[in-house]
Amino acid sequence: MDRIDAYCERLGPAFWAEPVNALTNAAFPIAAWVAWRRWRGDPLCAALAATLAVIGVGSFLFHTLATPLAAAADVIPILSFILLYVWAAHRRWWGQGRLAAGLFTAATVPWIAALAPLFGLVPGLREAAVYWPVPLLILVHAALLRRRLPGVARGLAAGAGVLVLSLAFRSTDRAACGAFPVGTHFLWHLLNALMLGLMIEVLGRHGLARPAAGR
Repeated sequence: MDRIDAYCERLGPAFWAEPVNALTNAAFPIAAWVAWRRWRGDPLCAALAATLAVIGVGSFLFHTLATPLAAAADVIPILSFILLYVWAAHRRWWGQGRLAAGLFTAATVPWIAALAPLFGLVPGLREAAVYWPVPLLILVHAALLRRRLPGVARGLAAGAGVLVLSLAFRSTDRAACGAFPVGTHFLWHLLNALMLGLMIEVLGRHGLARPAAGR
């Protein structure tokens, strides 16, 4: 079976052809364990922590097996985390009922689908075009919540900043091959694990700030 050769580090079809990219996925379950230990009494935070751990497993499979099925195992948990977090944000911080929160959550998919091609037109961003609408969405929430829930807004802005940095490293992986044969994709793993753990922290710390209507 042909292997997906998408990253600087991969030089062949072997299971350990991307050892740094594969092993740095340990950052995800570590971040998930920290988040779960801190917020396991919060059902949404606990669910996000579990999803974060699965992200690490899926990404490990992709960077070792490098098959289309493994690619799906990589992408689906990431999308699941995004959708679950959007649901949590609209329930807790916007105080919306299940229907409204569900509609906004569902709208996340066309938001990404509509904006990803536009980001793909920008030099330097096309490698990770499908992910760039996510920090933009986080910043929209941060801007709209800055007066109502300033602590949440600051936390979201910080998370978006870390995500932008991690996306920059993901986007420059191929370009860095000449000077740095391992590439920079592994930094996406480390920073993304940090960012997702931070996002759970923001939700946990400010979970009690939600209006009564969002309970």
